[in-house]
Amino acid sequence: MTALLSDIEAFIAAHKMAPTAFGDAALSDRHFVRQLREGRRVWPETEAKVRTFMESYQPQQAAA
Repeated sequence: MTALLSDIEAFIAAHKMAPTAFGDAALSDRHFVRQLREGRRVWPETEAKVRTFMESYQPQQAAA
């Protein structure tokens, strides 16, 4: 497992986020996590985009 995939797996577990929701929010690619699990290679620019998303992620606050 790559470092990026390990970090994504930890992120989605911590935020109780579906892999498809993560891919959609981070890259507009609902299949990203599944394909990464299957061995998809990632360009450095794509990895930077994903890491920026994870670092700046703010969970939605529930409406009162």
